[in-house]
Amino acid sequence: MNGEPADTGTTTPEQRLAQLGIEIPVVAAPVASYVPALRTGSYVYTSGQLPLRDGDLIRTGKVGAEVSPEEAHECARQCALNALAAVRAEIGELSAVVRVVKVVGFVASAPGFTAQPQVINGASELLGNVFGPAGQHARSAVGVAVLPLDAPVEVELVVEVR
Repeated sequence: MNGEPADTGTTTPEQRLAQLGIEIPVVAAPVASYVPALRTGSYVYTSGQLPLRDGDLIRTGKVGAEVSPEEAHECARQCALNALAAVRAEIGELSAVVRVVKVVGFVASAPGFTAQPQVINGASELLGNVFGPAGQHARSAVGVAVLPLDAPVEVELVVEVR
């Protein structure tokens, strides 16, 4: 698929988001010295996106302790939406995305919590719904001790664009 438009029928990613009742949020302001997304050649790399909604974390704490796996799944979905906002700000419209190449998800995990892949499915499922087959991607789901601002989840994307 390298270099070809995403095969998602006649609807654009923005139209599919609307059909799902989902709005792309405003790009989240960085919490340190970096940019939300950077394009180099045909790829856009996002910085790690936290589960911010309207400027606030939707949950804090460790998954498997203060945050349930279901809540963390929703956090991963929100992180992916924030990453899509950063991508769109960089390229203008999501229909320029050829393929989601890689998703990296970090899960602030309580000791003994091992369901990081199921948590990051929140991001992966959203990307599949938005981009269809072009949303299938390579992925890492990593458990960590703590994330910025005590967020339970952080997600970054690499996408190929026209």
